[in-house]
Amino acid sequence: MTMIQTLLLIAVAVLVGILLIRFFVARRSESERAEREARAQAAREAERQAADNAARQAAAAAARRLAERQATEKAEREAAEAAARREAERQAAEAAARREAERQAAEAAARREAERQAAEAAARREAERQAAEATARREAESQAAEASARREAERQAAEAAARREAERQAAEASARREAERQAAQREADRLAIEKALHEEENERQAIETAIEHETQRQAAEEAQRRSLAASAAALVPKIKAEEQTVVMIADDSKVVRVKTSRLLTAHRYQVLMAEDGLDAARQIEVSTPDVLVTDEDMPGMNGLQLARQLRANPRTARLPIILVTSDNEQLRANAAAAGVDVVLGKPYPEEQLISHIQQLLRNQANA
Repeated sequence: MTMIQTLLLIAVAVLVGILLIRFFVARRSESERAEREARAQAAREAERQAADNAARQAAAAAARRLAERQATEKAEREAAEAAARREAERQAAEAAARREAERQAAEAAARREAERQAAEAAARREAERQAAEATARREAESQAAEASARREAERQAAEAAARREAERQAAEASARREAERQAAQREADRLAIEKALHEEENERQAIETAIEHETQRQAAEEAQRRSLAASAAALVPKIKAEEQTVVMIADDSKVVRVKTSRLLTAHRYQVLMAEDGLDAARQIEVSTPDVLVTDEDMPGMNGLQLARQLRANPRTARLPIILVTSDNEQLRANAAAAGVDVVLGKPYPEEQLISHIQQLLRNQANA
């Protein structure tokens, strides 16, 4: 081998060594660079996770603050609503108290008016009773005087008859004695006795005629007195006029109340309206109508219950009651047992209601 070849081999070997060294250095650099990039990537990932955690924590804190603010607002809103409810309840209670006070005042005024009317009615009844007693006393005194006069006339007639009988007996005795003393005078005495008997009969007939005339006169006076009493009674109105008659309508239907009220008003009746049985009972306690027209099916107190309550009260026991309901025999029996006067089946002719009201008023007046 030559020097040149040796040098070439050494140069090649050095070049290969340099290449190997550079290869290993490059690989080591790539490994270190990969390691650095991995560490940088890990650092960036850690920073990103830290940032995500911080963002999540910030979002959670913001959510907590929002929830707390919403809870605070809700609590304030509920407190405001509770305060508004309390204020509304207070105002409602004050309004209810005012209405109750007004109702009590109205009831007290109605009671005072009813008491005043009752006192006036009692005073009128007392005056009528005293007038009737005075009339009865005068009538009794008149009858007593007439009876005394009759007894005196009968006594005088009896005394006159007794005197005449005594005179007749005396005359007969005298006649008998005179007949025994003088036979001739018997005929004259007989004639005298017959004449006396005839006169006595005439007197007796005259007395009987006078008694009969006196009896007829007294009977005529009694008939005239009764005729005057009947005429006076006929002048007193027994049935109220329509304008003075108060009819109460108890029905939970406003339409029925208004319709019936228009019908009664068209016939000139005064009308009171109640929304149900309890309302009707309260109004009747204050002022009693002349006729009650009630529905059967009402809330609170139905028509039959109202009728039983009114019949149990002496003040309203004779109040005419008309019950409006569906027509069936069982209900009619229950209505009759409750004291209802008339049951009208739905629907009914309007003139039938007016006819029943007029008939009930006539019956009450005759009673």
